[in-house]
This record gives sequence, structure tokens and C-alpha cells, in this order.
Amino acid sequence: MAISRYGIRVPPRADEIFEEYQKSGRLVQGPDIDTFERAFEKRLGAGVAIATSYGRMAFFHILKALDLPPGSEIVVPALTFWVIPELARVAGLRLVFADVDPDTFTLDPAAFERAITSKTRAVVPTHLYGLPCDMDPILALARRHGIAVIEDCAHALGAAYRGHPVGTLGDAALFSFQTLKPLNAFGGGLALVRDGSVARRVRSAVDALPWPDQTRILNRFKVGRAMRFFTKPLVFTLTGFPILWVCSWFDWSPDVYLWEKIRSLDPLPDSYTERFPNVQAAIALAALPMLDEWTERTRAHARRMDAALAGLPTVQTPVVPEGRTHAYYQYCVYVPHRDPTVCRCIRHGVDIESLHVDVCTELPLFADCEMSPTPGASRSAGVIQIPVYASLTDAQVQRVADTVRRSVH
Repeated sequence: MAISRYGIRVPPRADEIFEEYQKSGRLVQGPDIDTFERAFEKRLGAGVAIATSYGRMAFFHILKALDLPPGSEIVVPALTFWVIPELARVAGLRLVFADVDPDTFTLDPAAFERAITSKTRAVVPTHLYGLPCDMDPILALARRHGIAVIEDCAHALGAAYRGHPVGTLGDAALFSFQTLKPLNAFGGGLALVRDGSVARRVRSAVDALPWPDQTRILNRFKVGRAMRFFTKPLVFTLTGFPILWVCSWFDWSPDVYLWEKIRSLDPLPDSYTERFPNVQAAIALAALPMLDEWTERTRAHARRMDAALAGLPTVQTPVVPEGRTHAYYQYCVYVPHRDPTVCRCIRHGVDIESLHVDVCTELPLFADCEMSPTPGASRSAGVIQIPVYASLTDAQVQRVADTVRRSVH
């Protein structure tokens, strides 16, 4: 059977919770939101947690609550999800892109330093693919220049930097609970804020928003269930995989249909400007105790993959510097010829993804921003992402590794 690129983390009682809350009228409002926020704070050990409609909106609310002066600049990694810099622009900030370290895919502290001007007021260290940024020099630069540090932890819940959980190092952080993320609540996000006054402003902004209607929540769960169904090995083998197999012979990429269209977000879409519903908080609560087990299993698969690919001189497996623990939201590997390698893997039954985020300095959406060269981000676009997710068996991980080995030329 074919192996999907995606594995979705779902607590065993997710469907039961949804049906129970639908019957009892607790889908939208209820006490589970507050309970989840307190549980998240306890797990991280620092900050005030405020659940939001999306992880990206946690970021937006944090920016607005910081009340930065007009014309303020924000430094964003050139390699990130396009929505983050776009929302910073919608919040009224001027974008400055800084390059990443191509070995770790995270913000290069030296590039951050070069990007700082007298107008710099915030920086977004993005713990991309689940690996923490090199936070000590980033924090030192930020303190020296009075810059707010907003950690992007959308990929990295469960990772740590020098023993500290990501999200607790800067002034604030955003987390995402979208279906494929380390903690899946079928959507939503959370702002974690260190300063009490900023947290109160975020809370006030979120509490002023309307609740989502039940139809939107029902649709969200329908999509999540469909994703779970179609990524099951047998179903994937009979449905999605044949499409990928055919595309591999004709230089077609169906990936363009999987991701959100890159566009202006001004005005904000309606689904952004609403609150996090109770039933999703209940599912997040059920998933939170399982996070460490899922993360450790994923790390074990990554170690197996490291060992299997270690003897290939043209392959660079993920670099994990000392003092950082990786959550492996994505296991990213440099290979000499990305697209042909992807096609060969697919033809052998293993679905491989290429670039999962965006080189923002190459997007027309940001063409009006002042750009400096970002060779690290451009080089980072040449990786492939290999499945190591928690629900794989050891035998499947070995098969993935064997397939990659014979597909790299």
C-alpha cells in the first residue's frame, strides 16, 4: 500500500466528543475554552493563554495589542507561511524580510541584526518545521534595541530551546491547532502572552468578536474527518495516490490545489474575525495529554530515518544544533535533484512533499517591499519532506527510508 505524506493526530474520543457536544448544545459556547487555556498555561509554564480562531489571528491580535507606533518595522524570516507577513502588513506594519540559516531553516541571527533599523519594533522568530530558532542571540539583539519578540510556534509545540519550551522565550507566541499540526483541534489557535497588560488587550479584542455559527463548525469537522479518511493507507492507495502517480509522469503538481490561495487579506475574511468554539477546545484538551507520546514517536522515526540516510554523501538530513529539541512537524532533507527524486519516490508508493512554506521574497504579493538578497531561503526551497509522522509503523518508516535511498541519484 502507498504511504501518504500526512499523518493526522486525533485523540481516540474525538468523534464521541463532537457527537456528545452537538447533542447537548455545547458546540459553540461552554467552559472547555477556559479549561483548555489554563491547561495550556500549565503545560508551558509561563504566560497567559488566549484561544483564537486561527493561529495566524493569535499573531494579529498580539500585534494590535502591542500598540506599536505608526510606521513601525517588523522583521520576518524570508522563509515562512505567506499569511504571517501579510497579516503584519494588514496590522499596519512595514515588512522587513531577513534571511534564514539554510541548515536549520530558521531565522539567521546575523541577518536579523542587519535588518534592524531605528524603526524596528518587532521580530518573528519562526520555529520552522518544528526546530527552535537560535534564540539566545535573537533575544540579546531584541533586548539591546527594544524589539518585541513574537515566537511563531505553529509547527513546534513540543520542541524546546535549552530546556525551555518554545513559546516561553519571547514576549509572546502564536500556536496553531489546524488539522495537520502537532496539536490538532480541527482548526483554531492560541496566543501566549507574557506581559499582563498586553494579554488583557488581546483578551479584550478576542472577547469582542462574534461566536462562529454551528454550520461553520460542522463543516470544519466534516473536512477534518475527510482528511483522516483519505489519508488512511488503503483509502489513500485507492484514491489520492493514483492521481499523484499519474502526475509524476507528466510533470504536473497537484499540490497547488492543496494550499490556500496567496492573496491580500485586507479586509480580513469573516472566519478570521470570530472566536474559538467550545467543542474544539474539548478536543484539544483530550489531545494535550497525548502530545508527548506523539512527539516522541515522531522523534524515534526521525532517528531511524537519520540512520538509514546517513551513508548517502549527497543527502543532508535535518541539522539539530546542541541545546535544541526538534518536534519534526516536517523532516526536511536536501537531495541533489529535488523534483526527479519526488517523482521516483511517488512511483514507488511513497508520497513526498517539496516546499511546505513560502520564500516570501520571491512572491508577487510582497513585490512592493524593500528586499535584500535571501540566498538561504532560496536554497531552502530545494528540500524534500519525508514522512516520519507518529502513526507510521517502524516497518513503514524503514520502507520510506529504503525508497528514498534508491530514488536519490
